[in-house]
Amino acid sequence: MKSSFSCLHFLLLVLGISTVISLSASAQTAGTGGPGRGLWGDWELKVKFEDREMDALVSFSRDENGNLKGDWVSFWGVAELKDIQFEDGKLRFEQIARFRGEEYRSKFSGTVEEDKLSGTLSGERGDSEITGRRLPRIPRAVGTWNLKYRVGEQDVEAKLIIQMDKEGNLTGQWQSAPVESEVSDVKYERGTLTLKRKIKMGDRQMDTTFEGTIDRQSGLLKGTLKSEMGDIAVEGSRFGEALIGSWDLEIVTEQGPYKQRLRVNPDLSGLYGTLPIEKIEFDGTKVSFKAKREFGERTFEISLEGKLADSKLTGQITTMRGTQSFEGRKIVRAMGRPAGALPN
Repeated sequence: MKSSFSCLHFLLLVLGISTVISLSASAQTAGTGGPGRGLWGDWELKVKFEDREMDALVSFSRDENGNLKGDWVSFWGVAELKDIQFEDGKLRFEQIARFRGEEYRSKFSGTVEEDKLSGTLSGERGDSEITGRRLPRIPRAVGTWNLKYRVGEQDVEAKLIIQMDKEGNLTGQWQSAPVESEVSDVKYERGTLTLKRKIKMGDRQMDTTFEGTIDRQSGLLKGTLKSEMGDIAVEGSRFGEALIGSWDLEIVTEQGPYKQRLRVNPDLSGLYGTLPIEKIEFDGTKVSFKAKREFGERTFEISLEGKLADSKLTGQITTMRGTQSFEGRKIVRAMGRPAGALPN
């Protein structure tokens, strides 16, 4: 075992690349690090080491017993976090990274105030300055919803596309040919989705409102579309529901298995470790993507071909080092929330 610099420092010094930090999901403890929010949510960080500055992402979670837990996700895999402490706005943890059979340790010490985080990551090779801000959490309603409802004697199928901008504001599109729609005032609060929809068909125009809830177990959206003509029951399912979320992948190599994190966003973009994925192809069972990243004069390329069945994601990953098998399981968030946590 080597008690030395962090995996972040190690990769910077050996490979000269950036990395992204992630602790799975979202959480809060009894500390007072913000206005009733604590550590809850995702944090966008700037990590400054010597003359380099890297982007990073940090998020916090807890297990089913309410204990803090964390993972450090880099370009090269998932590292473990130990002794996570958050009290009176002060945050500390130890990072344990394993690389090619060696172990590297570093410690973080910092503060959380309102929606800002700052601190120092310390290791044998020196310190990194870290600053960050809390990111808006992606609401459960974001994504593409396949809707079904009945207007008079006619069955209607439509798509409701909910998006979130960088400021956390929601926008929507309600697609149902030949009717033109204009969606406004999209909100998702305490598990309820509401919006206004202006319908145009030729010279005719009608204002409607929609209100619905998302079932935690089934993931179905059920609600009512209201207008001067009456109420219409609407039901919808989110495309890619079974795939959307974060996955822990165990990858088999000649040197032994290692873990990596795959994050699938509601729009089917994502992250493989810290590598951005522009588009993940998904047909209900088959999953695939290709991604690449430039490191100076070097280019790293990766492709994944997999299958989603029985809540498991299995397949093969191909890089310049060859093809490796993997098996993945989705990270399940604890259903309960610590006191004061904001709803999804």
